[in-house]
Amino acid sequence: MRRHQIAPLVGTLAAVAITTLMDANGLSVFSALPLLPLGLLLWYWQRFTRREIGLIWGRPKDYGLALMYPFAVIGAAASIALLAGAVDVSATDWKRFWVELVLGSTIGSLMVLLTEEGFFRGWLWASLRRAGKSRGQALVWSSVAFSLWHLSAVSLDTGFDLPAGQIPVFMVNAMLLGLIWGMLRLISGSTLVASVSHAVWNALAYGLFAYGTKVGALGIVKTAIYGPEVGFIGLALNTAYAAMLWLWLGRRGQSISHPA
Repeated sequence: MRRHQIAPLVGTLAAVAITTLMDANGLSVFSALPLLPLGLLLWYWQRFTRREIGLIWGRPKDYGLALMYPFAVIGAAASIALLAGAVDVSATDWKRFWVELVLGSTIGSLMVLLTEEGFFRGWLWASLRRAGKSRGQALVWSSVAFSLWHLSAVSLDTGFDLPAGQIPVFMVNAMLLGLIWGMLRLISGSTLVASVSHAVWNALAYGLFAYGTKVGALGIVKTAIYGPEVGFIGLALNTAYAAMLWLWLGRRGQSISHPA
């Protein structure tokens, strides 16, 4: 029994430590990859079933809900930036953008399933539940861990790093992303559904707004204001979406605080 009580903490600390070490040594492009063998090792250690990990397909409507999130929030952020006159697409290569969007959404779904989603919404979620945590506790703690795992990428010299003033906004946004993808996992029972939403989010957010201090296809320089991950507009939109999804779950009788 003690193994199941300590496993969530041990696994999370290992993931954060390995990724931080890689980020500190110029290996940020590959820093998510160790989550695959680490997650498999922990999965074997705790003997989870595929269903406990969330390796089920989910329903078609679950995927519709998964796609709604990135298109709604990133679309709203882009629209606000456009209305504010912050968009400049004069130098945008739209052909390249669409190719990268398709590849990022398809191949990216598999990649995040094997790494971030498989670890945080798969193994860690199952491990927290096995340790006796409620669905709400599993949702919150897996989202906090997900956010902390990103800290080294945005605070060290990685190419994804941000000015110090943007890091707190990003960390809160990362937790909100984790909460939303966690709720999608809760609704569908599937890490595949959460992976699709995650991959499409990445493809749209990084294609249109870029990452770190770079400029994306929309040519928005003030990403600290308009960015879906690093901006205050994104923070407001993600907060609103997470709150609406939470309330919607409650109306469906699928309360997050319910222990089942």
